[in-house]
Amino acid sequence: MSIRKRTNNCSAGSLSRSGRLQGFTLIEFIIAIMMVSLFVSLASLNLTGLFSRNTFKAQVQELVSTMQMAANGAAESNRRYEVLVDLDNQSYVLREITSSDLSEVLEKEVIVKDFLSENCWISYVVFDDGDYTNQGVAKFRCGNSGWQYGGKIVFLDENDQAFSIVVNRLNRVIDLQRGDAVFLTPKREDEIIF
Repeated sequence: MSIRKRTNNCSAGSLSRSGRLQGFTLIEFIIAIMMVSLFVSLASLNLTGLFSRNTFKAQVQELVSTMQMAANGAAESNRRYEVLVDLDNQSYVLREITSSDLSEVLEKEVIVKDFLSENCWISYVVFDDGDYTNQGVAKFRCGNSGWQYGGKIVFLDENDQAFSIVVNRLNRVIDLQRGDAVFLTPKREDEIIF
């Protein structure tokens, strides 16, 4: 009788050990699923960032950041910068002006160069002195004292909704506004009352 009890106890011990082993593999399985889901979420975040780069808002915000970089860089140094907005090629370039010949952009001067996609279109550029262009290259130059000219760059999204980047020559703030924004223009001498 005692032999049977030992046998029963041994088999009962085996069951409890195998029960623990099964529980342990369940925990391992849960941890493995959590790790796989973590990797999947990280991969989806990277892909989302890649795809969001081509959205309208991301592209316009990238140009705003580039222009702000030029203004901040010029304010902190004696360097001059220029943002060239190419309406024909739907692109822009930020360069540091290093020579007196402003007509030629040297490759070593280029800091940022980017093209816009089909869902982001530069419609036209207006400067605060009244110059208007919807073709060619519009130039925004910035030095230690601020922007040479203010103005606005008007974009159209995929639904033909207008958005404007407003460059104010009085301060270094670059502002993105919905619609075709109104901006300050210098007054003529006959408009000043004092």
